[in-house]
This record gives sequence, structure tokens and C-alpha cells, in this order.
Amino acid sequence: MPSRRDTGGWPAARRAPVRRVHPRDAARMRALRLEMLADAPLAFLETIADAAARPHAEYAARIAYASAGTGNAQFVADPGGRLVGHAGGTATPDEPGLTVVYAVYLTPAWRGTGLLGDLVEAVARWSRTCGRPELMLEVVVGNERAHRAYQRLGFEDTGVRVPHPKIPALTELQMRRPA
Repeated sequence: MPSRRDTGGWPAARRAPVRRVHPRDAARMRALRLEMLADAPLAFLETIADAAARPHAEYAARIAYASAGTGNAQFVADPGGRLVGHAGGTATPDEPGLTVVYAVYLTPAWRGTGLLGDLVEAVARWSRTCGRPELMLEVVVGNERAHRAYQRLGFEDTGVRVPHPKIPALTELQMRRPA
């Protein structure tokens, strides 16, 4: 029998399908968002308390918005049942050729399976289709695991450092790569 990593029972080489969110994903996206905030509270721009207090209708509206169009998109890893990964992309008015990658997350049991690359590549394909040939993301300085993972996916540290938008004591580094 092949060796299995801690991937929820899946062989390590197997990947969950990655697709753009659908409006019907609102409840499962809410559950994943709460998991994201509990697991990595410094990586995202809201608290778990704020997210938990948000009404379902607001989640549903956000997911519906991200399910179509060229300004914002969210992609999920969906093995069936609960969602196990997420990556979003948004256009920025300051740089028309750029997509900002945001809210990248993998459930711990799915880390190390290659699924991170699948999620980022889904954002990259969408970005190219929208005429934006470059991706940018920000990582909290000191989050070496994420920094190394993004380097493996072709992102390079630009040398730009920006204050964390919610926690003044933290700094984020910008990384870019072609879409």
C-alpha cells in the first residue's frame, strides 16, 4: 500500500480539484474563513470574532461577487465535503497589469501536497485572462514557511517592506512573479 501523508487520508500525490468559488459555496467558505483565522490570525486582516459575527448574507454577497468578473476572484480547493484551500486575486487601480494575491490558505492536513501551487496557478490563469501579467503578494516578515513556499512558486522578494495594515508592530514583505 502506498505511503500516505497527513492529507486527510488522500495519497500525497493526489490533489483536490481547484475551481473558482460559486455562490452556493457561501456556507463552506464561511467555515474555511473561520478556520483560516483560527489557524493563522496574523496572516489575515480580520479577527475570528469579527468574521464569526458577520451575517451569512454578507458572506453570500462576498462570494457571489468573487464568483464572476475581472476585478476580484476567489479560488478554492474542493475535494468534496469541506473546502481545504483558498487563494484570492484582486485588481489594483494603481497598477493595471497587476493582480494582488490574497488570503492564501491550506488546511494543515493538505500542506505539502502541491495544492498551494494549484491555487496560485488558478489565480495566475485568471490574472492573465484579465490582461494582468504580474502577481504580487505580501507576507509577514518572519513567516519563513510562507516565504519559502512562495519562493518555490517563483515569487521573488522585491525588497519593499510595508507596515502590516492591522498590527503596527509587524512588517510585511512584497513578493512578485509573472502571472
